[in-house]
Amino acid sequence: MATRTPLLSPLNMECESPLSQLSGLLHSQVEESSAVTKRVLDVGNCVPDHASICSLIENNFAAQVVQSHGLEDTLATLRDGGIDLVLVNRKLDRDYTDGIEIIKQIKDDTDLAATPCMLITNQADHQEQAVQVGAALGFGKLEFDKPETRNRLSAILG
Repeated sequence: MATRTPLLSPLNMECESPLSQLSGLLHSQVEESSAVTKRVLDVGNCVPDHASICSLIENNFAAQVVQSHGLEDTLATLRDGGIDLVLVNRKLDRDYTDGIEIIKQIKDDTDLAATPCMLITNQADHQEQAVQVGAALGFGKLEFDKPETRNRLSAILG
C-alpha cells in the first residue's frame, strides 16, 4: 500500500487536504471573475482573431470579451446593455460587411451612440474613416503587443 504524502499549504506549511485545496482554488477563481468590471463586444472576427482579442483584453484589463458576428446580433447585444467597448473588424468574417457601416449604425442610434467603438484594422485610411463616423482611434491585428494599443484600450477600460 502506497503512503500518501500530505499536501502542504505554501502560506502556513500546514497539511491541507486535496478537497480544501480545490475549494480554495475555486474560491480564488470566483473572486477573479467578480473582479471583471468591463465588457467588450468583439464584432466580426474569426475564431483565431477572436481568441487573440480575448487574450489581449482579458490578460491586460479587468474585462471579459463577448462576440457577435453581424449587425443584428451586435445591436441586440448592445441593447441588452452592459457593453463598455465595441471592437469592430474592418471586414466582418462571415459576410465581409464593412465594419465602418456597423459603427455608423451604432453611432446613428440615439440609445447606443455613447458606446465607445474602435475599428480593428492595420490600414490608417480606414482608421481615419472610423474616427470620422464617431469611433475612437483603434488598432490593427499586427499591433496587439504594442504599448500604444494597450494605452488606447486603457483610456476606455481603465
